[in-house]
Amino acid sequence: MPLLPSMSMLRLAELPWTEVDALDRYRAVCLLPIGAVEAHGPHLPLGTDAILAEAMAEAAAERLDARDLIPLLLPTLAYTPAPFAAAFAGTVGIDGETLAATLVGIARSLAHHGFGTLAFASAHLDPAHLRALHEAEQAILREGLLVVVFPDLTRRPWAERLGEEFRSGACHAGRFEGSVVLARRPELVRGEVAAALPSNPASLSRAIRDGKSSFAEAGGPRAYFGDPAAATAEEGRATIAALGEILAEAVLAAHAPPSA
Repeated sequence: MPLLPSMSMLRLAELPWTEVDALDRYRAVCLLPIGAVEAHGPHLPLGTDAILAEAMAEAAAERLDARDLIPLLLPTLAYTPAPFAAAFAGTVGIDGETLAATLVGIARSLAHHGFGTLAFASAHLDPAHLRALHEAEQAILREGLLVVVFPDLTRRPWAERLGEEFRSGACHAGRFEGSVVLARRPELVRGEVAAALPSNPASLSRAIRDGKSSFAEAGGPRAYFGDPAAATAEEGRATIAALGEILAEAVLAAHAPPSA
């Protein structure tokens, strides 16, 4: 049997097929980070949601490894629906049907190779994106392909664990997301720009419930909500830990423990 690298951070795309073939499929959990390419204010990168998704998946991987499972990190899926940010330069979105079909196709391929659990790691909260993930989840379950796990951060109990700004709904490119990017990729944050931005308390989640369909309509003409200037790397590390715990708990609730 070939020697395998540390189980806590196996990345599918970095392994030869022989090492993937040697994995214990029952204990393996495939973690798929799902982000977006969309505007996050004038201070954060367009790939912010992918950074959050990867951080969430990696933090969950550490916790699952400690529970005698084998986390397998899949390459990040970056292109997803982002209609709320469509008016801003650099936003690149796809339709929900395409995303759902892609996720089902990934699940079919993983099931073909004997994997039994797939978890979505996502902090991109555009309603069209969330609908596509739930549609894919249901389609995968209907086909009986594998166990699929998707902790939707907009729903209880997960939303209650992610801080005051997140719960307020004013959490796009503000303190919540900015802190994670500072913790993971500080060189991508335009710090002077963030420090000069006034807090925007408009609740994006409330605007969505009221039928708004864009950041501008929701009260975010510069594609940010919340308090960018209050972001810190320390808070980002705590948020990453919370995201990892959420994903790991959801996986453990769905995945039967390995037999003795």
